[in-house]
Amino acid sequence: MYMQHSKSISIPYIPELDNMNLAEVQNYLNDHGQRFTIESLNWAKDYPYHPLTVCAIAHSGKEIFIEFFVRCNYLRAMNYTNNSPVCEDSCVEFFIAPKCDARYWNFEFNCIGTINASNRTERHNPTRLTDSELARIRRYASCGTRPFQEVEGLFTWSLIIAIPLDLIGVEYNGDQIAMKGNFYKCASGSSQPHFLSWAPIDTPAPDFHRPEFFGDIILA
Repeated sequence: MYMQHSKSISIPYIPELDNMNLAEVQNYLNDHGQRFTIESLNWAKDYPYHPLTVCAIAHSGKEIFIEFFVRCNYLRAMNYTNNSPVCEDSCVEFFIAPKCDARYWNFEFNCIGTINASNRTERHNPTRLTDSELARIRRYASCGTRPFQEVEGLFTWSLIIAIPLDLIGVEYNGDQIAMKGNFYKCASGSSQPHFLSWAPIDTPAPDFHRPEFFGDIILA
């Protein structure tokens, strides 16, 4: 099912993250987490815009922590309810297949922390996470939490998320866990629509729901 891929990342184990709030986590991740960029411009002819997107990631044994840092020319956050189409807004995403099989989780966030999340085996027929499950995913957004229409300018924003490992069926006991996944930056409804990925995707048109192109993600 999965193609051989050159992209891989090791998520470091930092247990002390459990004792921090998400604002403190942000600084700690920048110093001690694994840093990488989301920069694969898979559909450059049709969507050439390339906002800077830098990530830092680590786990505590209980949660995966990810900081997304973005610099962009347009900012949009019109979706504010659970499981609304945040991919239209200034959006970052994390897709993960914990058992390297057909089932994967998609976690999508706009810049005010609104979340759309499911588990599925394909683009269609998702099982949406419930409101109580979504509430377990902690978020800290530099843009605040109130929705707004698109604005133009030069913006930098960040989002910190903490996803419980048991929410995706993972139990960490100190041994490495091999998983598959990808990270994305998009904004399909903005004045500069774009679709970037960490692990490259080889399809004719933008499609993030392609687990065959997932990279290797190791829970160290």
